[in-house]
Amino acid sequence: MISYNGNLTQNTDISIHQNRAFLYGDAVFETFKTLDGRVLFAEDHYFRLMASMRILRMEIPMHFTMEYMEKKVLELTDELNISASARARLTFFRKPGGFYLPTDNNAEFVITADTLPDAIYSFTDSEYEVDLFKDFYVTKQLLSTLKNTNKAVQITGSIYANENGLNNCLLLNDEKNVTEALNGNLFMVTGNKLVTPPVSDGCLNGIMRKQILALARKTEGLEVEERSVSPFELQKADELFITNVIKGIQPVTRYRKKEYANATASALLKKLNAQIRLGGLI
Repeated sequence: MISYNGNLTQNTDISIHQNRAFLYGDAVFETFKTLDGRVLFAEDHYFRLMASMRILRMEIPMHFTMEYMEKKVLELTDELNISASARARLTFFRKPGGFYLPTDNNAEFVITADTLPDAIYSFTDSEYEVDLFKDFYVTKQLLSTLKNTNKAVQITGSIYANENGLNNCLLLNDEKNVTEALNGNLFMVTGNKLVTPPVSDGCLNGIMRKQILALARKTEGLEVEERSVSPFELQKADELFITNVIKGIQPVTRYRKKEYANATASALLKKLNAQIRLGGLI
């Protein structure tokens, strides 16, 4: 069961050979975590989605409000009998027509959902090794910050990680600075400083990135910086961790020969779960 343009259905009848998301990657998406009948960080997801559609010159349906978006996501999870927590994905794609130049800027959407094993964000200190992916680079431009369906760098990077026994890879931009991981934003802790690459360096404008930055700025004794990160700095850091809305915070235990602690990551995750339980979403 899926939701197609707000209607629950088993089959969209979308013609793949005409679909612009399939032909050109002409689509944007949001991945949500739902919890106990709520879409977490719904406002941030909604405004990022709207901004992405405007940047790509898609026409936003007039009825597609934040309340409508939440309603349709939860309508699907209810229909699928997902009571605790779900991963839901909403994808907007332009209507068929044209080649690179569309003939219709109006957009349609599909929502899918499946059950998540953990309701709240859980912390794991199991081995998690990363390395740099240097075959391809992320460009320092606005399009790199969007959740669009052009993910060739992340796909080839994931294959590289799998072939080399890694849990993840870190991506570089065209100035050879570290931007993010394959599936989330990167944070580095050195002493009392928490550093993450700025969005202007080409990293995803992550929803969980925003939550962690807000929590960190309220943490006494922790200095927060958004600045470019050189690969050489990684081995000098005390902690590395990766964030996204599905996992929350994933500590990195090893990069090359360096092993990392996780005290800051653990403390921030506890604060994140406390905010969610209280309903005080950032």
